[in-house]
Amino acid sequence: MRSPLTRLSPGDRALVRRRLRTPFLTFLALLALLAVNVTLGASLPFAHVWIVELAVVGLMVAIILLVSMEVRKEPPLIRLFSGLGFFWVCILFGMTLTDFLAR
Repeated sequence: MRSPLTRLSPGDRALVRRRLRTPFLTFLALLALLAVNVTLGASLPFAHVWIVELAVVGLMVAIILLVSMEVRKEPPLIRLFSGLGFFWVCILFGMTLTDFLAR
C-alpha cells in the first residue's frame, strides 16, 4: 500500500508541509518547555525555582493561546475576551492555591 502523501503531486506535498509546519513546531516548543519544567521540578537547582517554573508555564499558555487557538488572527474583541478568560482561570488557580497553602 502506498501512503496518501505519495499520491499527491509535488506542489500539493509542499503545501501540506507548509501547513503542518506551524503545528509541528508548536508541538516541539511545548514539549521542550515541558521538559524544562519537569527538569526544574525534579532537580530543584535553587530555592525559588517556582518563579522560573511559573514563567515557563506562562510562556506555554501564551503559545497555546496565540498559535493553537489562533487568537492572533481574530478581531480585537475576541482577543480581549480570550485574554480575560485566561486571566479568570489564573484568578481561580490563585484562589485555590491560596486556600491550599493557608491550611
